[in-house]
Amino acid sequence: MSEAESTINEPISDDVSFDVEVRVAATPQHLSAIRAVAADLAMRADFDLDAIADLKLAVDEACSTLVMHAASGTELSCAFRCTPDEIAVRAVVPSADGTPPRRDTFSWRVLSTLADFVTASVSRDGTPTRVRIDLVKKRTTVVNA
Repeated sequence: MSEAESTINEPISDDVSFDVEVRVAATPQHLSAIRAVAADLAMRADFDLDAIADLKLAVDEACSTLVMHAASGTELSCAFRCTPDEIAVRAVVPSADGTPPRRDTFSWRVLSTLADFVTASVSRDGTPTRVRIDLVKKRTTVVNA
């Protein structure tokens, strides 16, 4: 595995290039487009139905969480990187308050259950402050009995 690829225990590197990026208004009404892209990419990568559903729900949960942190009138960016074994997702919004998503909520519990890896961060190195969620969904390994 190269340095740019993620593993289950490490965040997605900042130097990773993504295959697909979707930008929509940071409102709940536009999340269905991002869910559709996530599901389509997982289907094209030949993920099983459970993994496709998990990725779709995880992306929805991450993006829904970020919409609540987004500054008014801004865009939500959701980027996807597909490899043979996983799909990595990076979702980012300009922040209204500069606080990361809380990890003691039901929403975070759902997100961390659906994804194989998830992390949240805040970038204060520019204006505006950005809130980001990275997640990875690995291909389900089928064990023949």
